[in-house]
Amino acid sequence: MKINNFLSLASTPIAWVCCLLFIASGCTQKEKENVDLLLTNAHIYTVDSTFSTAEAMAIKDGKILAIGKTKDLQAQYKGATEINAEEKTIIPGLFDAHAHFYGLGSTMQEADLVGAKSFDEVVKRVVDFQEKENLNFIQGHGWDQSLWEQKEFPTKEKLDEAFPDIPVVLERVDGHASIVNQKALDLAGITEDTKVEGGSFIKKDGKLTGVLVDNARRPLYKIFPESTQESRIDALLKAQELALSYGLTNIADAGTSHELIQLMNKLALDKQLKIQINPMLIYSDPHLDDYLHKGLGENEAISSHSVKFLSDGAIGSRGAVLKEPYSDDPGDYGKLRESPDFIQRLVEKVLDSDFQLNTHAIGDSANHLVLQLYTKALEGTKDRRWRIEHAQIIDPEDLHFFNKNIIPSVQPTHAITDMRFVKDRLGEERSKYGYRNKDLLEQAGLVALGTDSPVEEIDPYRTFYAAVARKNRKGEPKDGFQIENALSREETLKGMTIWAAYAQFDENTKGSLEPNKEANFVILDRDIMQVPIDSVLKTKALSTYIKGEVVYRQKSE
Repeated sequence: MKINNFLSLASTPIAWVCCLLFIASGCTQKEKENVDLLLTNAHIYTVDSTFSTAEAMAIKDGKILAIGKTKDLQAQYKGATEINAEEKTIIPGLFDAHAHFYGLGSTMQEADLVGAKSFDEVVKRVVDFQEKENLNFIQGHGWDQSLWEQKEFPTKEKLDEAFPDIPVVLERVDGHASIVNQKALDLAGITEDTKVEGGSFIKKDGKLTGVLVDNARRPLYKIFPESTQESRIDALLKAQELALSYGLTNIADAGTSHELIQLMNKLALDKQLKIQINPMLIYSDPHLDDYLHKGLGENEAISSHSVKFLSDGAIGSRGAVLKEPYSDDPGDYGKLRESPDFIQRLVEKVLDSDFQLNTHAIGDSANHLVLQLYTKALEGTKDRRWRIEHAQIIDPEDLHFFNKNIIPSVQPTHAITDMRFVKDRLGEERSKYGYRNKDLLEQAGLVALGTDSPVEEIDPYRTFYAAVARKNRKGEPKDGFQIENALSREETLKGMTIWAAYAQFDENTKGSLEPNKEANFVILDRDIMQVPIDSVLKTKALSTYIKGEVVYRQKSE
C-alpha cells in the first residue's frame, strides 16, 4: 500500500481504534507491586550518608522496600494501606542511647519528687502519696537539693516524724543518693559505725543524717519488698507507653538484671513489648559469666550484647571521682565504686568475650582511669565499640582517647540540669571540662545521645533542644550554657538515630530510612530541622511505627 493511501485510511475513526489496539497489544502496562504500606507526600529526613530527603516510602514485611519521590513510588507500588502524609515531617524512629527503662516504669509506681522546691515539699508529697496508696514500704524518686533555697543535703528528722513506723527510701534525682528515715536504717542494720567502700554515710555532728551515697545504699537492697511479676510487667508496659508516645522506637537500658532481661525478652516474644530494647547486663549480676559466654540463648526477641559498669557516682551528690577535690568540699575527691584492680579484671573478662563494655564515668579522674584501661585493652582490636557512658568531665589531656572504638555516650540535658551547681562543685575553670559534646564528636567522629531517664525526662525533643540551644525550658541562659559545645541540628538527629544505632552495632538495620532497613519511623507535628529552635520543645509525635506497624497514634489525629 502506498503511504498516502495508508494515511488517508488512518484518518477514519475506525482506523484510529485499530491502530490503538495494535499499539496496546505490544505495550502491556507493567503491573504494580503490592506492598503493606505506601506513604506519600511527606517530608522525610532519611539520615542516610548524605542526609538526603525524600517524599515517599514503600514498606513490605516490616522493612523499607523503596524510598523516593511520590510520583515514582505511586507508579511502581500499590499499598494495602496508603497514607497521604500531607507534607508532614518524618524522621527515623528515635533512639535513647542511655536510659533506665525499667527504672522509668518503676518510678511511675512511686512518690514523684521531681521538681520539689524544698524538703518540706518532698515530705508533703510523700505524705499525700501514702494517704492514697497505704503501703508498708514507701519509695520515692526525684528530689534535688540544688533546687532548694538551702542547697545542702537534707536530714531525716521530718521523715522520722511523719513516718516513725514505716520505712521510707527516697532516691535523689541522679540515682546515686537516697534519704531514708530511721526505720529504714534500723531494718538495714546501718549505724554510725557501719563502714562502706565506694560510698558515703553522710553525718552531722557524728550522727547519721539519713543520706546515703552510692555504695552506702547497698544495705538497703535486702529490705526492699520483692516486686511481683505483675508489678514488673506493669512497670515495663508503662515505660513503653510513654516512650512510644514521644516517637522513641529503641531504648538502650543502661544496666539491668538477668531476670529483667529474660522478662523483657518474654514480653517481646509475646508481642506485648514492641519497643526495641538493647539491655546492658549490670556487672554485679550473678549471671555475668554465663552471659559473656552464651548471651540470651536461642529465642531472642531483643538484642543483648553489652555489660554496664559504674566506675563512680554523680557530680550533684559529690560521688563523681575527680583529679582535684571538690571546690565546695575541700578534701573530698569522690569515690570509685570498685577498686582499680577490680576494674582491670572486669575489663579483661569482657575483652575475652564478644560483649561490649559500657562504663559509667563522670568525674575527670574516673574517665582518665577507664580511658587508659580501655585503650590498653583494645590495642590491636577492631570494631569492639566500647562506650563511656556520660563522659561528663574530661580533662583536655584525655580527650584524645576517644574514637570509634571508644565511643562517648552522652546526655545533653545533664548539662542543663547541672549548670545550676557545677561551678560550685568544680570551680569556674574546671567546669569548662564538662559536657563537651562538640569536642567529643570532633574527636570520636560520633556521639550517641540519650536521656538517662528517669534521672532526666525521657522527652527526646528536650534532648534535641538541650543539645542545640544548650538552654533549659525557660530559655536560660540567654546565650546558652557553654555554647561552644552545642551540636548542630543535623549532628543531634544523627546522635539520636544512626550514631546511636552504630553504638549498639545496629547501623545496618536501623537508625536511618533506607531500603532493606527496618521501617521504624515517627511522623511529627512540625519540622524540627527548620522551625525556630524554641518551638522544638513543643513537638508532638503524631504516630510512631516499628517495623511498619503503627504502635502509637495521637488520639486527636
